Amino acid sequence: MRNLQIFEPAMCCSTGLCGVGVDTELLRISTVLNTLEKNGFKVERFNLSSSPQEFINNKSVNDLIKTNGVEILPLSVLDGEIIITGRYPTNEEFIEHLEVPCGFTFDQTEETEASEKCGCCCSDGDCC
Repeated sequence: MRNLQIFEPAMCCSTGLCGVGVDTELLRISTVLNTLEKNGFKVERFNLSSSPQEFINNKSVNDLIKTNGVEILPLSVLDGEIIITGRYPTNEEFIEHLEVPCGFTFDQTEETEASEKCGCCCSDGDCC
């Protein structure tokens, strides 16, 4: 299984539900990560304010922040290599990087599109 880690800027919560407005991107990420975890995929998530030691321990992340500042966050590390900076992975990138099996979706509206992309002949939501 591949190891995906997300390093986030300092924030009070990871859900996007705190403060005066809802951060829809944080809400999406929380939902995606919960769905992945329920299906046996693990993505580690580190917040600069609650897990600063993780930022120090990862030399590549630490060096990148020293060079570019915290504006480079969030960033994603796959199997020790920084693959995305300045944004969260898209749903499709999560599927690709974690090598999620064909037909996996985060919601019902994506099912047909995901199945067509991987060349499945799907019926009743099952891939053959």
